[in-house]
Amino acid sequence: MPLPKTQPSTSRSPARATIADVAREAGVSKATVSRFLNHRETLLTPDIAARVEVAVAALAYSPSPMARALKRGRSRLIGLVVADVTNPFSVAVLRGAEKACQQAGYLLMLFNLGNDSQRECEAIQALAAYQVEGFILNTLGRDAGAAADAARLGKPVVLVDRRHHNMQADFVSLDNAGAVQLGARHLVDAGYRELLFVSEPIRNVSSRMERDAAFRSFIGDAAPELPGLQGRTFESTEDNGDALDNALRDQRQRAGGRLAGLISSNAVVTLRVVASLARLGWQLGTDLGLVGFDDTEWSPFIGPGLTTIAQPTDELGRLAANCLMERLQGLDLPPRQILLSGRLLPRGSSVPASPAIFSAT
Repeated sequence: MPLPKTQPSTSRSPARATIADVAREAGVSKATVSRFLNHRETLLTPDIAARVEVAVAALAYSPSPMARALKRGRSRLIGLVVADVTNPFSVAVLRGAEKACQQAGYLLMLFNLGNDSQRECEAIQALAAYQVEGFILNTLGRDAGAAADAARLGKPVVLVDRRHHNMQADFVSLDNAGAVQLGARHLVDAGYRELLFVSEPIRNVSSRMERDAAFRSFIGDAAPELPGLQGRTFESTEDNGDALDNALRDQRQRAGGRLAGLISSNAVVTLRVVASLARLGWQLGTDLGLVGFDDTEWSPFIGPGLTTIAQPTDELGRLAANCLMERLQGLDLPPRQILLSGRLLPRGSSVPASPAIFSAT
């Protein structure tokens, strides 16, 4: 016996009730429902208040939190723009900012630039469309139009790690000069005399410029007391591993009988350097001493362990969010600059096994 055909269901989820539906059910105006929902029953007669209460219950009406916030001019949203969400630094700062925002009753909206400086204005405009109350910016800082857009909106801005030219805003960052001094002094004390600073392209990115300038300053100041000390900078790009290989070969050649050491400007560059060493067949510590910015979860497990300069990323994110909250609460002070110290974590990558005489390969 054939089974009866099953008819497709025509039922649909009921549409969410609106304030107009409640008003119609109770036989009152939308303004009357609004007064009830905003706990102003004293403006209503007991009979009308009871009718609205019954209608709300019957329709299972729940006002949209976003709509109510926007009506009061408060979205409780904070916009965060990061240059590159694949960079461990950006993710760690995001976590710190998110925790602080959550504790204060705000939500964080993220816009990732993917290292494309041309999208900075787009990020500001997109987040503004969601009525964010303020911005935390960890961007490249190359687009002057983005700074102008943020200023035009009249909403508070806090900058993290990278400054924006001509933008007057609170700024929270690592003390880049102090951190570079930590790493360079550590390498020199370990006996390395031919130093290389490897960075992503430096031009117009304030944090990279500050670290490069601090490295050059260290070499200039330390050279008189350390005969033979030399230092150079190399800019690494994602698609040019051969150039990095050649730069490391050149450094070894220049070092001659001296130990060669390197400072990498962030975790992204550190991985590029480690990959280059693998291609060259060199050993960390002996063939090349390495100190890298950013202490990632994998730093202790690469080779003999990577010596790193740990940034207080959670604290940077938390402070940036708190600075913004203070501005939202009406704090009116000149722009503040908060610089936090890095922490050197020595491991095997900066401990030479022996003062061997190198031969270029």
